[in-house]
Amino acid sequence: MAFPVFAAPTLSSGDTAFVFVTAVLVLMMTLPGLALFYGGMAQSKNVLSILMQVFATVALVAVLFTLFGYSYAFTDGGPVNSYLGGASKTLLRNITTDSLVGSVPEYVYIFFMLTFAAITPALIAGSFAERVKFSAAMVFIALWSILNYVPLAHMAWGGGWMAALSVQDFAGGDVVHINSGVAALVVAIAIGRRRQFGTVALTPHNMTMTLTGGCLLMIGWLGFCGGCALQANGYAMLVIFNTLLGACGGALAWMLLEWKFQRHPSLLGIVTGSVAGMVGVTPACGYVGPVGAICVGALTVPFCMACVRLIKQRFQLDDAFDVFAIHGTGGIVGGLLTPLFALPLLGGQGYIAGRDLFGQLGVNASSIAFSILFSALTSWVAIKITAFVCRGLRVDQEAEFDGLDLTTHGEVGYRHSN
Repeated sequence: MAFPVFAAPTLSSGDTAFVFVTAVLVLMMTLPGLALFYGGMAQSKNVLSILMQVFATVALVAVLFTLFGYSYAFTDGGPVNSYLGGASKTLLRNITTDSLVGSVPEYVYIFFMLTFAAITPALIAGSFAERVKFSAAMVFIALWSILNYVPLAHMAWGGGWMAALSVQDFAGGDVVHINSGVAALVVAIAIGRRRQFGTVALTPHNMTMTLTGGCLLMIGWLGFCGGCALQANGYAMLVIFNTLLGACGGALAWMLLEWKFQRHPSLLGIVTGSVAGMVGVTPACGYVGPVGAICVGALTVPFCMACVRLIKQRFQLDDAFDVFAIHGTGGIVGGLLTPLFALPLLGGQGYIAGRDLFGQLGVNASSIAFSILFSALTSWVAIKITAFVCRGLRVDQEAEFDGLDLTTHGEVGYRHSN
């Protein structure tokens, strides 16, 4: 997805309605979708802390994006435009109700892009669940959004150098998924394991909640990818259909693999598989055909499953809700599979003139490598500053044992009768 350029912008009420609805769907992915998805995977004594972190992240990022994030991500930055936009639209100056981006009002475009800016750092919250100070979570999210998300969004979508390369990443494999996944891994390493890591006590407390959130994610993801077309037409419908098929391919692949190797197909597994499939198809959905979308979703899953085992069992890293394994790994695999299934022979849309499969694969791999390195560096800087400002990242041992709901927020998610 890139900042669109049209020769003669003309308002379309149909496109406007379409982009507005997709923006609402993406907001629903986060509130309540991601909040419920993560909340169900937490211990019951920490469920409200997860819901609070996700909700507060949306509110915080919405304000930051409005004040300066949109301007520095999606305007011309002059001499530094390859890496960062400019200040011409800080505080949303120079924007009126008549301003257009393509065929939609600019305010609708801002709303749509704001939802991407909000869900990306909210994903990271799944890595530091159940042991982080709330103040540290908020400071980190603010710093990370400024140091990481805004410049990377500009580089990929706002006219920067990644956009100029014609990377095949339709809806945010680099900016959203690889970016948040790598950040999650960095944060998990920096903050350390939960004190009960590896025990039965840390299993999901409410799979009904997680399924509800997962279903909202699946529905909202159709808007996440489909809205990136910025027009209500047949191409946008193909993108939406591809997104759905990627989710279904991923869900079935996870179910079958889990059934074969662990002797039982779990609800958590099939929901996680659908998310992994949608992560994989996010960069591909605008370039592949429907059968290719199924294949991308299904082929992404084995790598994500292997990474879950590698991270938690081999390296003993406590990425609480497997953010890197699903979003980081899924984004990398999906980005590398995209050029293959974009081949016209396999029902895809092909490449820009003069570029073949290996050329496109090289471009995609370069952008993925940069995204990994950029996310790792900026996330490390943000977490180090946060640790200094907040005098540490973790709650104390007693608070972790009692649960963050009561000790941090003064509330409990469930009232138990005597």
